[in-house]
Amino acid sequence: MNPIQKFYCRIYQNVLHLALPFLPYRKPEILSSIFALPDLFHEKKISTVLLITDKSIRSFGLSFPLEQELKNQDIECIVYDDTVPNPTSDNVEEARKLYIDHHCEALIGFGGGSSIDCAKAVGARIARPKKNLAKMEGILKVLKRIPLLVAIPTTAGTGSETTLAAVIVDSKTRHKYPINDFPLIPRYAVLDPYLTKTLPPSLTATTGMDALTHAIEAYIGNSTTKETRADAKRAIELIFMNLAKAVHDGNDLDARKNMLEAAFLAGNAFSQSYVGYVHAIAHSLGGQYNVPHGYANAVILPMILEAYGEHATKKLAELAIVSGTSRGPDPVVRAKAFIQAIKEMKSVFSIPDTFKEIREEDIPMLAKQAAHEANPLYPVPKEMNAKELEQYYRKLMEDGHGN
Repeated sequence: MNPIQKFYCRIYQNVLHLALPFLPYRKPEILSSIFALPDLFHEKKISTVLLITDKSIRSFGLSFPLEQELKNQDIECIVYDDTVPNPTSDNVEEARKLYIDHHCEALIGFGGGSSIDCAKAVGARIARPKKNLAKMEGILKVLKRIPLLVAIPTTAGTGSETTLAAVIVDSKTRHKYPINDFPLIPRYAVLDPYLTKTLPPSLTATTGMDALTHAIEAYIGNSTTKETRADAKRAIELIFMNLAKAVHDGNDLDARKNMLEAAFLAGNAFSQSYVGYVHAIAHSLGGQYNVPHGYANAVILPMILEAYGEHATKKLAELAIVSGTSRGPDPVVRAKAFIQAIKEMKSVFSIPDTFKEIREEDIPMLAKQAAHEANPLYPVPKEMNAKELEQYYRKLMEDGHGN
């Protein structure tokens, strides 16, 4: 990246950093069980809600106890279950129509980050009916209060239950983009470990590494606060202590509970301190090839940490101590040990280093999308432009340049 571009990015990021104490960040109120919701809705005088989820959640019957309890308590629950792994603008418009047609008064995002992001985007469209989603890309483009939103994660990874972000894929162009604004932070988050028990080991692993990516990228960036650093470090500590347990024994409710806490803390951290090129690259792959987001982050993470080089050494060395991977005196050795521990975690969870989907002819476009998302918003340790990012897509290709 040339000096002028780099200067502009850093000025932009510094202004946002200085503004952090004055921005209306808030944390959702935490509920420990779905059965607390009927009383909440009665208290708010809400009689009809829209539950946004996906087909797999309903096939496992995970949402049925809540649906039945709401019915028993005379609260009508309309269900939209067509959300796809990378939610699209069509998903949002279909769910929004249901909300309006049934005169709903609140939203429930039930599932992984896709369902919760879809619910957030529905809220944004209800708040701004004359503004399409594409015009809300970026930061502070919603600016109006959305309907009451409850987020119920069934994975411990995305942190979407506490963030101000929703990531949507344009159904026509396949461009994947974030919408970031304070009204999108859910009012309530239900952190119930029983809802994550049926999550398969592979998804437990990749969503857990999604949370790890959030915490690491938030911590090593240049826009941290005392609170976000503390949240990120605690999340990383919990993940290293509990993720393998949750993967290998889905019935370990203590590990499941701790992973939900880790995902929540990591979400708090990156909501304020943002992420980096891992996410930017992952979003481009999700939009173009529908690669699941947590899986993409898990594959990409160590490669980009190595790419940051000396610009991230000090902070990665600090995380090595937090995670228990290295306590030696040399920060370079500790940083390398931390990255190696992530690689070993990937190996244990059978997560590869490459993607079969990437095509050489797509790389310039993908890199351009990643650079557009990241620059100037993400306060990364080392700035890179689209041309510089292309080499990492080639390293991620399954044939020819992958590890």
